Amino acid sequence: MLRYELLHPGMIGALAAAGHGSRVLLADANYPHSTGAPRGAARVHLNLRPGLLNVDQVLEVLLDAVPVEQAAVMVPGGVAGDVVAAGEEIPAHAGYRAMLGPDAGWQELDRFAFYDAARSDDVALVVATGDQRVYANLLLTIGVRTPPG
Repeated sequence: MLRYELLHPGMIGALAAAGHGSRVLLADANYPHSTGAPRGAARVHLNLRPGLLNVDQVLEVLLDAVPVEQAAVMVPGGVAGDVVAAGEEIPAHAGYRAMLGPDAGWQELDRFAFYDAARSDDVALVVATGDQRVYANLLLTIGVRTPPG
């Protein structure tokens, strides 16, 4: 029996196989889940219906299971017709920062730079969510476990 909140067998297996520097993509409902990450990345589909589950809910459980040293988010990059203006605060991001705390690094990438990072061979796990907020994608870099003592 596990002692932490994460119970999903696919996620546990993918995280156990990942290590320091591996990445985890928590993707919103608009993200191209099948083509927006490397073929070898494990994929877990938690997008049961629009709005369920959201990235915050997955992040909350994931933070109990693995240390996170870096987070990257997608921000507007001057794309015509974008629903969020460049420089405008994105509500989902404030919540992520609060959950991650001050020790996790923070990186903002425009849409195409984010896609490039999410397609890198370092991505070990993609979690598809039903999150419908704009720019709710979150790319996490796994950190190191602190030795006991």
